[in-house]
Amino acid sequence: MLFSEVLGQPHIKKHLTYSADNGRIPHAQLFVGAEGSGVLPMAVAYAQYVLCKNTGAENNTGNASCNLKFDHLSHPDLHFAFPVAANGKIKKNPVSSHFLEEWRTFIKEQPYGNLFDWYQILEIENKQGQIGVDEAQDIVKSLSLKAYEGGYKAMIIWMADKMNTAAANKLLKLIEEPPNKTFFILIAEDEEQIIQTIRSRCQLLHFPPLAEAVITDALQKKGLDENTALKIAHQANGNYNKAIDLVNRDSEDLVFEKWFVLWVRSAFKARGNKAVIHDLLLWSDEVAKTGRETQKKFLQFCMDVFRQAMLVNYQAQQLAFMDFSAENFQLEKFAPFVHGGNILEITRELEDAIYHVERNGNGKIIFTDLSIKLTRLLHAKE
Repeated sequence: MLFSEVLGQPHIKKHLTYSADNGRIPHAQLFVGAEGSGVLPMAVAYAQYVLCKNTGAENNTGNASCNLKFDHLSHPDLHFAFPVAANGKIKKNPVSSHFLEEWRTFIKEQPYGNLFDWYQILEIENKQGQIGVDEAQDIVKSLSLKAYEGGYKAMIIWMADKMNTAAANKLLKLIEEPPNKTFFILIAEDEEQIIQTIRSRCQLLHFPPLAEAVITDALQKKGLDENTALKIAHQANGNYNKAIDLVNRDSEDLVFEKWFVLWVRSAFKARGNKAVIHDLLLWSDEVAKTGRETQKKFLQFCMDVFRQAMLVNYQAQQLAFMDFSAENFQLEKFAPFVHGGNILEITRELEDAIYHVERNGNGKIIFTDLSIKLTRLLHAKE
């Protein structure tokens, strides 16, 4: 992958190429960025720049054979690790090397994709993938070998915040003192989930969300007219993956919108109306049947909606980016019910629900409890 194929982030590209050109290649870097900001494609482009001894912004002026291998993500000195779980193909002890074919397809087709997209490819939406100790052993083994082409070796660990403690402790010494001409690129959305001893050994690089103009330009190159591209780029809020989903009309947010509207309407009417409680129980049962990753993404979506509603309520519409497609629901009409008197408690309850879902709590109980609490919170006075 070439730097020219990575959207925006010119200052990061300049920093990475300048440091590589001057022989200052850190043994471990931690790339931190939100979904859709281009962290993974940037990591692959940087690895290609170093391993193929490229120069210039186009990143294709070095070893032609090496660049060709990177086009197919088949360079023998480029290694990947990413969250996995057992599925129909691999029944036990899954590690990244079992899923390299799917991984290459994922990067080629969805380089800005998120963890949920990856789990859908593996068909493990009802499970929570991780980077475990078996993966750590594989990493140690693969990096102990000499480089096939005599140059650098790169290990890209995608979603390193899903690495469990046992794996992190096993990799600690290797990350601190890797073999000669070996470098790590850890990629994370939430750096706080990575143990401090790992973070302290990495050079940190933060990726900002993509500029609206960058996403607009990319969408226009895909054939969208300027007005449509501008509207989608605004809704995407710096997330190119979400922009692509909105273009293809296959964003999970479209389903989440329907769930959210049904939920808050039922919760609002349920106060003093026992009959509506039945609707909330049915809703909770329906959401609980979905996979845990889907439940977590829905709860995160709800947090975003409540925040947007509060911004609208306090006349900060220019910061609101959501555009609901659900019939008869307008954020402006919902906004007065979200204010300083309830937003903190609503957010706390949603965060607690995410915490319990992550720890394999009973989904029906979690969402029923959350729904009953919401009936009270929506009627709270400012």
